[in-house]
Amino acid sequence: MGNEGYVPLFETRRAKGTVLYRVFAASIFAGICLIWVYRLSRIPKEGEDGRFAWIGLLGAEIWFGFYWILTQATRWNRVYRHTFKDRLSQRYENELPGVDVFVCTADPTIEPPIMVINTVLSVMAYDYPPEKLSVYLSDDGGSELTYYALLEAAEFAKHWIPYCKRYKVEPRSPAAYFVTVSADAIDHHQAKDFWVIKKLYKEMENQIQNAVKLGRISEEVRSKCKGFSQWDPNSSRRDHDTILRILVRNPNSRDVEGCVLPTLVYLAREKRPKHHHNFKAGAMNALIRVSSNISNGQVILNVDCDMYSNNSMAIRDALCFFMDEEEGQEVAFVQFPQNFENMTKNDLYSNSLRVIYEVEFHGMDGYGGTMYVGTGCFHRRETLCGRKFIKGSKFDMKREISGQREESRIHELEENSRSLASCTFEENTQWGKEMGLKYGCPVEDVITGLSIQCHGWKSVYCNPTRKAFLGVAPTTLTQTLVQHKRWTEGDFQILFTKYSPAWYAHGKISFGLQLGYCCFCFWCSNSLATLFYSIVPSLYLLKGISLFPQVLFLCQNIHIFFCNL
Repeated sequence: MGNEGYVPLFETRRAKGTVLYRVFAASIFAGICLIWVYRLSRIPKEGEDGRFAWIGLLGAEIWFGFYWILTQATRWNRVYRHTFKDRLSQRYENELPGVDVFVCTADPTIEPPIMVINTVLSVMAYDYPPEKLSVYLSDDGGSELTYYALLEAAEFAKHWIPYCKRYKVEPRSPAAYFVTVSADAIDHHQAKDFWVIKKLYKEMENQIQNAVKLGRISEEVRSKCKGFSQWDPNSSRRDHDTILRILVRNPNSRDVEGCVLPTLVYLAREKRPKHHHNFKAGAMNALIRVSSNISNGQVILNVDCDMYSNNSMAIRDALCFFMDEEEGQEVAFVQFPQNFENMTKNDLYSNSLRVIYEVEFHGMDGYGGTMYVGTGCFHRRETLCGRKFIKGSKFDMKREISGQREESRIHELEENSRSLASCTFEENTQWGKEMGLKYGCPVEDVITGLSIQCHGWKSVYCNPTRKAFLGVAPTTLTQTLVQHKRWTEGDFQILFTKYSPAWYAHGKISFGLQLGYCCFCFWCSNSLATLFYSIVPSLYLLKGISLFPQVLFLCQNIHIFFCNL
């Protein structure tokens, strides 16, 4: 393998039954070709009934066949990854890199603070050295309620994190844990601590919910807690100064057992009506800059506020790919699937996205990496900052974290970092173009991942048995349609930008991966062919005109054939 005695930190397995599937796909393609031949050879003549509809169906069937060919890029070469976390611990336990976790929220009404802090607590409790773990909450709503909830979470974390590590709790979101685990199911030695920690959580939850119902922070709370002075009474969600608070800073902050806590930071970047804030991409870029001055972790994980950590070992899974001596140097990001805990019994609207995450992303991974979907993704910091991959280069994941100096005082760090989140900082810079997440597209995560891969990097899709993250999926038809509309429109827009995989990625990534991206970009345009195919033939049937082969005629021919045998 190049290094004598080299033992990989992960293995890649080809999907079982690949040859059988390819034979099956070949038979399907033969059937598609026969349909095309049938349509082309029986086009009604000029003036005959149904000529226009027949040609329309031919166009729709050609499109469906073309799109089916595109989908084979995501099924033809599926691979599955398996990590060896024990090997990682044996080699690098004392040299693990710093990890910065970004949690993004934007609206305390749509995204309740109690849900947000459950996600924050779940990532703070990762099975990882706390002095190398930093958690940042980006509050694009600039809400006092969210900030207050985070203050309460910081205090609760002093009890919750030791409890999780003492009893190896899974999942490490308190709300999810108390729903899935009952006192009757735990060991009697743990029962006392269980009731104590549950009582503390309920007290915290009640305090946060009371503040949310009130709609503001009481004067009593303001007088007890620091930081509320940064909120200007005249400011609004879209017009406020940068609010940056380092709530927990190691090695100064410790839990109830005297162990160091992960760093915890609250950020509400500056917003002004005359400056476009670029939505989540702008928030992520502000986090990248601010975190580089505070913790500067070599690895960045970003998660949505409704996507809590369900697997405390997920960081170590990701590091198995980054720190592998042979193949890790070319890995830019590790994408985990989005899984959901609130799926309806029959998944009526297919919101589980099972085909995408259980099949298609594994297929894209077989061609050099899956796409970046905006949450549940671990990145190398260098790649998000625009660094290109150079073959033969070595990237040290074990270097000292420059941002974590004991002598740095919290107030100084806040002051030095606040300007990095100002709304004018990116003017006349490459942020949003060559650095950070890309601007100008509703699905900025997709074009960001594509541009990273076009810089020579590869990505990895990791789908462990225990799901790394669990979130909330749409449960109504309206919510589903709104979400799919945003995704399909965004992907379709990519086709007409400079980041179109049809030409931007040509020659920079493998042809199979290029087709995989195109498969999602053309997802929207399927609707036109589908509408024509489902509506027009029905209208012609009302006139007694059939646009499909007559089943009776075929059955008669088959009957005559067997009678003559």
